[in-house]
Amino acid sequence: MKFKRPECLTKESMHYCPGCGHGIIHRLIAEVIDEDYKESKIIGVAPVGCAVFIYDYFNFDFVAAAHGRATAAATGVKRSIPDALVFSYQGDGDIAAIGTSEVIHAATRGENFTAIFVNNGVYAMTGGQMAPTTIPGQVTVSSPYGRDPKVQGYHIKLCEMLVPLDGVAFVARTSIHNLKNIELTKKAIKRAFEIQMNNEGFSIIEVLSNCPTNWGLSPWESMKRIENEVLKYYSLGIFKDKGRGI
Repeated sequence: MKFKRPECLTKESMHYCPGCGHGIIHRLIAEVIDEDYKESKIIGVAPVGCAVFIYDYFNFDFVAAAHGRATAAATGVKRSIPDALVFSYQGDGDIAAIGTSEVIHAATRGENFTAIFVNNGVYAMTGGQMAPTTIPGQVTVSSPYGRDPKVQGYHIKLCEMLVPLDGVAFVARTSIHNLKNIELTKKAIKRAFEIQMNNEGFSIIEVLSNCPTNWGLSPWESMKRIENEVLKYYSLGIFKDKGRGI
């Protein structure tokens, strides 16, 4: 098969730092849409954070949400246009900090859209401060001696928090640190969109990604850090899939 740009990606040059995982995740979303939803109405909800300009890179409609409110905005879009494929795209500072309330309530109501949650463990756009997802011992500009759970608390595990909620149909945590896991991420996105279009309830995929700039590592080193350090704190897998009895 010939390698080519997915049709639903524009030719706009992306603004992300070299080696950033957002470009990989954008492509996976685009491939799933090209393969399964070319004739569907697609609406994305853009976050505040590194991916704030995501709407420049896809040729379908987007709504820009205030910081942390993307799941609330997606709720309104999906209720207004129930036959559309609707997804929010949010970083960890957006969905797991200021947006915690919004995602929990959207999930428990069983809002029928998909949240794509990119976890790179820092507030990347604003300079690499400690985020709710920052793992113990991780050095950031606001935790220069490493995150100490006795002082700053533990990292938040959003997927595990959402699993027990009755309105949640699908929960998965994946990664993009190697080819195998990139393919598993694509499968999770495909499954989440399928669940949404079957009107089964709320779906969320957390994608462990890298931030070479704020981690102070090369792109290759940052991918190895996910494998060697981050996975010790965030296990991968499908935690809930109502349609398949998980």
